[in-house]
Amino acid sequence: MRLRGKRIVWFLLALVIIIILGYGIEWAGLGVVGLVETGLLAMTPLALAAVGECINQKSGVVNIGLEGILLITAVTGVRGAELFGNGYFGLLTGLLTGAVIGFIFGIVSVYGRADQVVAGMGINIFALGFVPYILMAIWAFPGIHIFPPELKVHPMYTPFGQLNSVTIVAIIVAGLAHFLLHKTLLGLRIKAAGEKPEAVDVAGVRVDRIRILTSTLGGALCGLGGAFLSLAWFGGMVKEISAGRGFIALACVVFSGLEPLLALAAALIFGFAEGFAFSVAVTPEVKRIMPGAFYFVNMIPYVTTLIVVTVAIGRRRFPSASGKPYTRE
Repeated sequence: MRLRGKRIVWFLLALVIIIILGYGIEWAGLGVVGLVETGLLAMTPLALAAVGECINQKSGVVNIGLEGILLITAVTGVRGAELFGNGYFGLLTGLLTGAVIGFIFGIVSVYGRADQVVAGMGINIFALGFVPYILMAIWAFPGIHIFPPELKVHPMYTPFGQLNSVTIVAIIVAGLAHFLLHKTLLGLRIKAAGEKPEAVDVAGVRVDRIRILTSTLGGALCGLGGAFLSLAWFGGMVKEISAGRGFIALACVVFSGLEPLLALAAALIFGFAEGFAFSVAVTPEVKRIMPGAFYFVNMIPYVTTLIVVTVAIGRRRFPSASGKPYTRE
């Protein structure tokens, strides 16, 4: 009874804070609906990348190259959309590109027994050179490319504001990932491959195939998030388009303890932090009162990341065989 009373108190306190923030946002001229729309847009690539990495790390494979995958697939998604003349084919191109990168990473990690942290950093470093090269080689402009507006994946209009179809997909994917990991035989094998790979091997299940499967799936979801950045959010491509979102997605993974639904919740927190920063930065009233607010509020998503990781890192337990190659005996 006492625990229930505490929950009611915390719920009421949270409700009061939300109401106060809502009135404060409206008073400042930010607009609650616009903030929600921007927050959901910012959440989507983070959720896709984080949920995919949760599945990946459950099997014992750690890919910190999410930043690089987001960058690479953002540019390949735009190229695919231009080649096929459709933004949704661009999203598919990004997804397939991410799957290929994840598959190669799985092969290198499982059969090549490469250090997974080094391999993931290799993806990030490769992307930093690959994206400017592609921008120059294909579009003859090193820093930016704006594609035709008709190729953009436009949002749906609802009574509660604009909502992108990929955002809905990200939420559904988180639910499906939770079901996969906790309600299916394949999910049990994935978790066992990260905890006791030798036990899975003795049971006649190929650990290498499970890890390559999850690595490919994680790369595909991250690739969809990368294509979303350019095709559904920004409407163009710049060489710094990921802006550290791959590392923020890793923070969501740490915060969640590899639980997809918690990773979705963490992505929502970070997404709204970024949405709030963007809304504050473009609001005329805030600019008038605080001329330098733009630079300060841009730190909000990254400061939020540091705080959440600092609080959560020591309280989460990760698979015992995480990041360790497995060799059949």
